[in-house]
Amino acid sequence: MPLSSAWRAPRLLVLANGAPLGNATETAVSTYGGFAAGVWRVRAALAGDTARWAASTAVDVDIQLMLDPLGGFVSLMQGSADYIGIDPIAGTLTLEGRDRSAALIEARTQETFANRTSSEIAATLASRHGLAADVQATTTPVGRFWQLEHDALTMNAHARATTEWDLLATLAGWEGFDLWVTGSTLHFRPPDTLALPAVLAAAPTAAGAPDFTALRLERALSFAGDIVVTVKSWHSRLGAGTVQTAQTARGSGAQRDYVFVVPNLSPDAALLLAQRKLAELASHELVFRGEMPGELVLSPRVAVQLIGTGTVFDTGFRIDEIERRISMRAGFSQLVQGRTASPF
Repeated sequence: MPLSSAWRAPRLLVLANGAPLGNATETAVSTYGGFAAGVWRVRAALAGDTARWAASTAVDVDIQLMLDPLGGFVSLMQGSADYIGIDPIAGTLTLEGRDRSAALIEARTQETFANRTSSEIAATLASRHGLAADVQATTTPVGRFWQLEHDALTMNAHARATTEWDLLATLAGWEGFDLWVTGSTLHFRPPDTLALPAVLAAAPTAAGAPDFTALRLERALSFAGDIVVTVKSWHSRLGAGTVQTAQTARGSGAQRDYVFVVPNLSPDAALLLAQRKLAELASHELVFRGEMPGELVLSPRVAVQLIGTGTVFDTGFRIDEIERRISMRAGFSQLVQGRTASPF
């Protein structure tokens, strides 16, 4: 069944510091893949509260939506406002902010972690900021050099400090994990590769109307040919180097070569890194951007199958950006962007 069938007349509820913002007129909520914070924007009528909002120094927001009266309200995003905009002439209030990953993004750290695993660090940092931890256990101590019991700063070797979010993003990269926040939960786990993809129709099907109201297909010709990724590493403890290569085998277009030099990788780790970099680069070849009625099924990192274009774009994608917009005038709609999910 097309996702557009999930269309409903929406009801918007915005809680500001726990109290309903009864004069909210529209909102936009954007979520991303790639370790990026979600962002939100709310617009409301001032309703004579100019002085109160002008004096505000902290606003915590929970944006909720109801599609089905039987299902109740669903939280789209929670987070503190970074910006308050007041237009006393037009009588409008604008609030803008990020999801709860902002607390980790703003927190600087110079901590060392003695023989702690990535998952232990993720759970510790989540608890520190009052977040629930949806964390898959890992086993490798990130602070261990070789077989010795040394502490290590899990950050760039030339940096004196980093943020807690950058630290988690680095750990997620090492583990091949995703990292994101929904509501008040921190997620630190591998990509879901087992779920069946949602089907998005670009043309009418036997099941009904197309899912999109507008669709743009883009192809980056720089990545249309073969891509070769080489990872070179010298392992200090083993006193040996390794060179590992991963590549696509399309047999057409100009070949692009990429070389990454990363210290202290085993041959297996270097090969895994080459494969990850290849998938990342190749994913930029095919991109779709579509407008569609709003729904709550899709999210960044979800696999989708595009059908109905009659082109090479009828293939698998992974969602990397969704902007959901709710307006009392225009209803509920969304912009969805996806990149190639199966590049090889």
